[in-house]
Amino acid sequence: MQSLRFTALENLAGVDLKIKPEQLNGKITEVFGSNVFTGKVLRENLSDEAYKSLMNSIKSGSKIERKMADQIAAGLKQWAMKKGVTHFTHWFQPLTGTTAEKHDSFFTIKSDGSAIETFDGDALVQQEPDASSFPSGGLRATFEARGYTAWDPSSPAFIIEQGYGKTLCIPTIFVSYTGESLDYKAPLLKALSSLDKAAVDVCNYFDKNVTKVTATLGWEQEYFLVDENMANARPDLIMCGRTVVGHAPSKGQQLEDHYFGSIPERAYAFMRDFEEESYKLGIPLRTRHNEVAPSQFECAPIFEEVNIAVDHNSLLMDVMTKVAKRHKLKVLLHEKPFAGINGSGKHNNWSMATDTGVNLLAPGKTPKTNLMFLTFFVNTIKAVHDYADLLRAAIASPSNDFRLGANEAPPAIISVFVGKYLSEVLQEVKTRVSNKFDEQDEAILKLDLHRHIPELLLDNTDRNRTSPFAFTGNKFEFRAVGSSANCASAMTILNTIMAQTLSNFKKDVDSLIEKGEKKEIAIMQTLRKYIVDSEKVLFEGDGYSEEWEAEAAKRGLPNVKTTPHALDAMVTPKATKLFADTGVYNEKELHARHEILLEDYVKKVQIEARVIGDLATNTILPAAISYQNDLIANIRGLKEIGLGEGAVKAQKQIAEKIAEHINVISENVQAMIEARKVVNKLTDSRQKAIEYCEKIKPYFDVIRYHSDKLEFLVDDKKWALPKYRELLFLR
Repeated sequence: MQSLRFTALENLAGVDLKIKPEQLNGKITEVFGSNVFTGKVLRENLSDEAYKSLMNSIKSGSKIERKMADQIAAGLKQWAMKKGVTHFTHWFQPLTGTTAEKHDSFFTIKSDGSAIETFDGDALVQQEPDASSFPSGGLRATFEARGYTAWDPSSPAFIIEQGYGKTLCIPTIFVSYTGESLDYKAPLLKALSSLDKAAVDVCNYFDKNVTKVTATLGWEQEYFLVDENMANARPDLIMCGRTVVGHAPSKGQQLEDHYFGSIPERAYAFMRDFEEESYKLGIPLRTRHNEVAPSQFECAPIFEEVNIAVDHNSLLMDVMTKVAKRHKLKVLLHEKPFAGINGSGKHNNWSMATDTGVNLLAPGKTPKTNLMFLTFFVNTIKAVHDYADLLRAAIASPSNDFRLGANEAPPAIISVFVGKYLSEVLQEVKTRVSNKFDEQDEAILKLDLHRHIPELLLDNTDRNRTSPFAFTGNKFEFRAVGSSANCASAMTILNTIMAQTLSNFKKDVDSLIEKGEKKEIAIMQTLRKYIVDSEKVLFEGDGYSEEWEAEAAKRGLPNVKTTPHALDAMVTPKATKLFADTGVYNEKELHARHEILLEDYVKKVQIEARVIGDLATNTILPAAISYQNDLIANIRGLKEIGLGEGAVKAQKQIAEKIAEHINVISENVQAMIEARKVVNKLTDSRQKAIEYCEKIKPYFDVIRYHSDKLEFLVDDKKWALPKYRELLFLR
């Protein structure tokens, strides 16, 4: 029987590359948000009373009364049914890392037996999907497994089209019966609320008109795109999202010819299709391009409020996966699907904006606005310094461990890059601001900062692609976030630590003011202290260098390279206090998250171990043995016709090499199986995760090395797995 690999290669030539005629041609604005209950349709389908109630809830977080909820639900149903919707779902983001939905129809039977379509406030505001199989970290026992979804009015409802069906999706949080959060959205909303309060308090030093501060996010989604049939012929891609074996092709990314190159026609057709679906859902995609690695691409949207941006990214990953099937393609969101070439990240570009229209991380044009900028800028650096371990934990995953520090991604050492000009500003504040007020402090307020900072308006901030957390002009770019991650994890931590740091800053400044210092001087003296306290986290050089690793160790910066150890930061007394003070997690929720992430790590590494063992035993070794038999038959035949040792020298050498690789693979697969049996008996989740990391994963590299050598030696016709050159270059 012909292998799936060669069937896929044959079918590749018959792929239709034409763009569907019904795809978007013309203005994006004509379809943008057409499947979202917002803006004009919101106004048209709600009474003035219901509209004002909903807007007030979105802006201030106030509770919506039951009567208003009924009116909003009726308006939602009316709009959705006009668009052909028959079912609705509470759309949420459980701790599996994916999205979840349970569909219910509007259809019901009245007591008199007649059929009607109905959707009331109760169905809109809250549901009990049970969903007891989702990870809970011990927050839900089997005998008390209730879970509730509750409507998030700040994120608009939308309609998902799939095949011939349409479903109304209502973004919700997911909590246990006793109120603990079981998803990504609930703690994110709490973190954003905490930041809003702390940031407004600090903003009021400079502008009393500020009443709300909103965190903003612009994510950049990297991904790989491969032929679906090719992917189906790779059990590792199907089961793990990455290739656990594969010999490097002769050409990889060394020519850098794919980067920003002409987009391949098949990829372009896919992009056009998923972009149109995204526009309908209100996802404001702006950018598309080829990335560095072959078959790697990126898309990025316009900045949005963090909560909505997180929802849109989660939704986008679903949309991309579904649309890819229409094009007989597979989207790979794993951080490192192919060894030896760049992995994929999801850079989180983060800033804060006031309701008066000011970006708090954008330099201003006056001493007053520049002091406000400097205040939020320095507080961000201080937050990263004080809670670097939590930021590392926020981006920890078994898949991101493969990527971090691998030449195209930042290292596991969390540092901050601010560029030449702002480094000079920080140094000037540090050296010239005194601990007690004098005339020099007044001078630096009025002249020096204003002289330096406006130069940034010329976009003189450089980009350091080796920095995990870099200032890029009017925002910070958290580059270490992985491509498959839910942005909420990083954003919850970042906004929480910023809220706590700003809260502490206000206490420190107020303390000086109470002692008689002028407000501006109290701010400058506190900023100077924060700069001195956190300057060791600043680094402007090459984050990939061995010198930086040594220097970071001298500075006392954490360098935690693996997930099981990185997650320890979540359950320290410092973290417990942070999350309790900000109201984001209680101690029970925090320990549950830690438990869930450890369990996730164990399961994913365990699956990879099984896949590697299966591939080696059932696919790689049989191909090698079959080719070895061919060599043996060839050697025997040549000798039978009277040819000497010289005629069979090469064949014997190849056969010997194959035998060596076969033996090493077989021994290590068996040793890995036995080691897993021992580790699986452990009951402590943390120790089990560490053992899988340090005792089981090392087998992966050994088995892979020898498997890849066999791929290079074995007859191409006998190799069943699509090779890197086919997966990455054939379109």
